Parts: sequence; structure tokens; C-alpha cells
Amino acid sequence: MELLTLILSGLLGSISPVGLIVEQTAENAIRSQFAQVEKLQVRVDNAPTHQLLQGKVDRVRIAGRSLQLKRQDIRIALLELETDNIELDTHTIGKKRPKFKQPLQAGLRLVLTEADVNKVLKSPEFLSRLRKLNVISTNPANKDSNPVYLFTNPKVKFLTNQRVNLQVEIQEEGQSESVSINLETGLNIISGRSLQLIKPVAKVNEEEVPTRFLDAIVNNLNQRLDLRSLETDGLLMRIIKLKMKPGELEIGTFVRIEPSAKFWKTIRF
Repeated sequence: MELLTLILSGLLGSISPVGLIVEQTAENAIRSQFAQVEKLQVRVDNAPTHQLLQGKVDRVRIAGRSLQLKRQDIRIALLELETDNIELDTHTIGKKRPKFKQPLQAGLRLVLTEADVNKVLKSPEFLSRLRKLNVISTNPANKDSNPVYLFTNPKVKFLTNQRVNLQVEIQEEGQSESVSINLETGLNIISGRSLQLIKPVAKVNEEEVPTRFLDAIVNNLNQRLDLRSLETDGLLMRIIKLKMKPGELEIGTFVRIEPSAKFWKTIRF
């Protein structure tokens, strides 16, 4: 979502007070949202002039390579985004926060390298978020009585046949010893709305985890990977493609954002 926020911040910030959006202006605005860009192209399919003056654009297509985010240590190897037609409330064009008259719909394709993903996994921001999830807990509904675990040295390896290997060291808060976790699992998309772990195999300090305990962790993770939790805030996201090969991950998603969605409050102009 951080990436989508940056792109829309640049795109909406390039709209002029009369409703016009120029390709070079949009490209410069989006480029400014990143710390480093190897290649970026923006194409705006304009509607007739009278529709442009009404805040309407037929379609926006964005393609980029090697995009480095500013606020997070994340590099996107390949990005492709294509919107449906855009229609803004003419009374809000040129103001601090333009408003949409209809939902914004877009398709987004990302390619991430294994090396870049591993760099993200080791960042303090990601480790902090992982700790808050407390995914090792077998009873997520009773967080107060569950121990807190610290995660260190996470590493991912993309394999063939839609499988991935995850390694991490886990230490219970307040304890000095840590354990090494190695998880290999397949990934499957369920109705576009969630990811499901398939035939997982896990080892703790080289000893295979009993199926009963592993199933409890997998069920916990599967619940947290359900994108329907975003829909109450007016944001619908569906995964339409997930492809892994050694060293690389490709993700394709569809996004629909309602005009009233809380997501728009995260956009900076």
C-alpha cells in the first residue's frame, strides 16, 4: 500500500486547476516520490478537451524499472500500473485534496528480486511489524497471555513450483536462547482475496515440527493473509497473479478504492 500511495500522490499532484493532466508533468511528479529511478514512463489517454475540463481522464498507464522508495529501503525491479477512467469532482480540482466522483480502479503488476526482498526483511521497520503480528501465537484472540517473540535474521528463497523457503531465528522476549526456524511451503491464491500456505514443512533447529503444531501456526497465518479485512475501509484488493521462480517474485493485483475510503487520507500532495 505504501507504493500505491506514492504513485497516487504524484499522479493527483500533477492535476492542474483546470483539470488538465500532462504526461511529462505526471511523470516528473511520480518520479519525485522515489529516491532513485532507472526508468519511468507515464502515458495519459486524454478524453476530449471538454471532458478534461470536467476532471475526466480516460486512462493512465505507468511503467518503471528499478524504483527505490524514499521512506523505506525497498526497490521495485519492475512496476506496471494501468487505471480505468478517472473522474474527479470539479469543485475540488486545484484544492489541497481532490475528490473522486467514482471509485478508482487500477491493475498493478510488480516484480521483486530475491535480493531486494531479503533486504526489506532485515530492515528495522519490517522486524517491528513482524513482532506486532505475533504470528507464532497459537491463540491470536488472547494476546495478553501469549508470549512475545523477537525475529532476527529473516531470509527468503524463491523456489520452483510456486514454493518458497523462509528462514528466521526466533527468541522469546526475556530469554537469551533463540531457535532457528526453516519453513518451506507452497502458495496458492484463494478467490483472489487471500493467500494460502500449501503443504508446509517446518523445522526447528533441524527437527521437523509436528503437524498438529504446524497446522495451528498455518491457520493463524492464513487468517491474517485475507484481504477482505481491508474492505470495511472502502478498499478492495484482489491478487490476480502470483508467480515465483528462482530469484524472482511476480505479483499482479486489482485495486478498487471508493471515494469515501480512509485510504485517501494517506495521500500527500
